[in-house]
Amino acid sequence: MRKTIIAASLATAAFAVPNLAAAQAAAPAAAAAPASPHTVTGNVGLFSSYRFRGIDQTFGKPAIQGGIDYSHSSGFYAGNWNSNVNQGAGFPGGNIEMDLYGGWKNTWGDWGLDVGDIYYYYPGTNATAVSTPVVASNRAPFTVHRGSVKNNELYIAGSWKWISLKYSHATSEYFSTPGSKGSNYLDLSANYDLGGGWGINGHVGHLNFKNITNGSYTDWKLGVTKDLGGWILAASLIDTNAKGSCSPTAVNQFYCFGNGSVGTTFTGFDKNKDAGRSTVVLSVSKSF
Repeated sequence: MRKTIIAASLATAAFAVPNLAAAQAAAPAAAAAPASPHTVTGNVGLFSSYRFRGIDQTFGKPAIQGGIDYSHSSGFYAGNWNSNVNQGAGFPGGNIEMDLYGGWKNTWGDWGLDVGDIYYYYPGTNATAVSTPVVASNRAPFTVHRGSVKNNELYIAGSWKWISLKYSHATSEYFSTPGSKGSNYLDLSANYDLGGGWGINGHVGHLNFKNITNGSYTDWKLGVTKDLGGWILAASLIDTNAKGSCSPTAVNQFYCFGNGSVGTTFTGFDKNKDAGRSTVVLSVSKSF
């Protein structure tokens, strides 16, 4: 009787094993872990010079730039970006730009929307006691900032495929320039992928600088990029119609920037540059 029961049990087990294997094969694969709603990225780049809205920020010198960004699947994001600057660009006592920003963006097919706030800060700057000896009576003083240099802007941008339009509005005095609250900037940009790692980009922008003589201007850019294994090589032609002539006969040239020690030149500095002059900016950058 014991042998019969054992034999029957073995026979049952023999038929059960294939059925169990079949059931396991039919069961769906274990679900993969859900993707995190949080994303953190960084970026770093080296540039032959730094132009902000077409205006020279490093007095023609190279710039190293980098930042970090956080985004959530809901569309909300925040980040920080930094660059060296030169006090000759209007940042007396400072040499670093720190940008802090946050907002929300989303896409619907080919369309996109981005709204947010950005705060520009230049630690160590103090323009309160700075004045420029002016040699000619038709030249406005170089320094127009007041106190530590900073700026806050609200922005809204819409995009369609590879074209975007962005409006930025200063809710504070524009880079601490007295009486300039409400200054605004309109930016039309395009970025087109040519394939094979090549891309082209273009930009036209206009600054409406409130209550500043010869402060408003238009700038434009045309560039090309090449992706080499995640490293982006870029070359851009940048130009403006900003009033930056440093000629002694020029009147109220707001973007004639001075740097160095006080001397006997027209603006009172031993070095002067047209900050809106045409230039080519070369760069290499990477995101990670």
